[in-house]
Amino acid sequence: MVFGQHYKYIDSSKVMGLKSYVSEIKQHPDSRLVEIKKYIPEIVLDIRYATTNNFTHHRMYPQARAFARLPVVMALKDVETDLKAQGLGLKIYDAYRPYTITAKFYEITPDTNFVADPRKGSKHNRGCAIDLSLIDLKTGKELDMPTAFDSFSRKAAADYPDLPKQQIANRELLKSVMQAHGFKVIATEWWHYDFNGWANYPLLDIPFAAI
Repeated sequence: MVFGQHYKYIDSSKVMGLKSYVSEIKQHPDSRLVEIKKYIPEIVLDIRYATTNNFTHHRMYPQARAFARLPVVMALKDVETDLKAQGLGLKIYDAYRPYTITAKFYEITPDTNFVADPRKGSKHNRGCAIDLSLIDLKTGKELDMPTAFDSFSRKAAADYPDLPKQQIANRELLKSVMQAHGFKVIATEWWHYDFNGWANYPLLDIPFAAI
């Protein structure tokens, strides 16, 4: 995939490419993108966009890896520690996403209730959004949630009420532990959490291999 080919939706000056990013993190190393697994080895990855098991039915990422800004990853580390005391852990579906991929998603499914508007970009493009769920550490199985990841159903809404009690309890447990460490769920997707400091970071269009 050619990076930069989708800037027809946005002024290219609003999206940081590799050269500018490298310069920026030399001045502010604490804002760099880091690989989540290197900081939280026990976290489980299920990077759907590196497979065809996603709403596009195409492999959108060349590698099944997850990155985020360093403060985001350190907050996730605290979440994982809290959950471990309850016999639980995190499974990540998606994290940092290059802007070019966000624009491609919109071309496949131009529904901004479920995909980011490329005229604005996504918090994923800033390295400040995480798509995740809870797992049982003993079994490795995901806890029962209202829908599967990337569902376009109304049941995916973060406060959808007409659900089995256990699904609501699991969803609210995830919500409470994430909120306690600086994340906020978005209204339409129970699995999508934005880091509270997202506005401090620019949109990025950097391929995984260059990080």
